Amino acid sequence: MEVVHNQAAQRFELQIGEFTPVLDYRLQDKTIAFTHTGVPTALEGNGIGSFIVRAGLDYAREQGYQVIPLCSFVAAYIRRHPEYEDLLNKPLAKVSF
Repeated sequence: MEVVHNQAAQRFELQIGEFTPVLDYRLQDKTIAFTHTGVPTALEGNGIGSFIVRAGLDYAREQGYQVIPLCSFVAAYIRRHPEYEDLLNKPLAKVSF
């Protein structure tokens, strides 16, 4: 599986058959706010959301961006994977949803 970065749409996409899971974001200066993770119901529970979020976070790290996890799925992923906490522009406990 390959995650595609669609910069024009400000999202990461993953094509799986007829389905397109996405991770939407908004970029301002050196801060990336992940706003929505969308995985079609037929694909839920297969790690697809985690796969695409990991790709987005890895991109943020490569670009030197600070992350604002406005999407609760992204925030939960970071809580489960503390190796990404250094990307946060403030601690998760202080991030409001």
